[in-house]
Amino acid sequence: MSDLTDGNPLTGWTGPVRQTRLRSATKEVVIASDKPFCVIGERINPTGRKLFQEQLRAGDLSLIEKDVAAQIAGGADVLDINMGVPLTDEADLLVKAIQLVQSLCDLPICIDSSVVEALEAGLAAYQGRALVNSVTAEDERLEAILPLVKKYDAAIIALPNDADEIPMEADKRLVLTEKIVRVATQEYGIAIEDIVIDPLAMPIGADPSVGRTALETIRRIHAGWGLNQTCGASNVSFGMPGRHAINGAWLPLAMAAGMTSAIMDARTTSIVDSVRAADLLLGNDEWGMSWISTFRARQAAAAAAEAAGTPA
Repeated sequence: MSDLTDGNPLTGWTGPVRQTRLRSATKEVVIASDKPFCVIGERINPTGRKLFQEQLRAGDLSLIEKDVAAQIAGGADVLDINMGVPLTDEADLLVKAIQLVQSLCDLPICIDSSVVEALEAGLAAYQGRALVNSVTAEDERLEAILPLVKKYDAAIIALPNDADEIPMEADKRLVLTEKIVRVATQEYGIAIEDIVIDPLAMPIGADPSVGRTALETIRRIHAGWGLNQTCGASNVSFGMPGRHAINGAWLPLAMAAGMTSAIMDARTTSIVDSVRAADLLLGNDEWGMSWISTFRARQAAAAAAEAAGTPA
């Protein structure tokens, strides 16, 4: 499949493949429907991590080093960084975390904050081309965040909800997606390739219809604009038992519908394997080379562990 002229026949898009290009100081990652699925590691986030929050309040960022190593080992392509800890200077923490991560690895970064001042501080400190997480269709949020995206030549994750609601119907999500695309491209001069839509994948435990709605939204957004899409993959299984199995099933379904990346658990082998198997089946792993090399590397590691008398 050509990078430049072919669309995605599975989703009905017949226009050019949209390439969202992210960079660190030395490495580029391309999010696109004809590329391997982009795994955005979710772990550098204090939400639900009491010890991590306490360490960050004390100015201790050492746990980030372990999070980076574990996510790289698991196969992350991009690392999401969120430093939203109450009673801290989020902008200062975010800058320090970005600088630390960039000293540890060459993966591009997704800068994740709801605080405009923190986003600007992070973008100013970042060496490369970042993905910003995120903006909604609310007028005041678009006016506050899109100028930063343009100023720092970043890409943006956008959620099709507004001040009134999180829409439960695909039709309303499509209307708000159209608004986001129109405002970003026409009023702020942001390239359509740099808009990544989050179709609002909601917890299946709260409403059994939300999975179908999200898949319909993904298909229709891709058919209409060819946009790259992402989601917080763990949202889908929130509140349910066996979350890894649910997430591992959800992502290939979303990929077939047109999703091209996810903010997800890059440390859980079963979930990443589901994504890479879907890459193979969707034709985005040429001749299965990535799948085969991963399998062989695991075989070699198991053999070495057995020879050493230690568990693999």
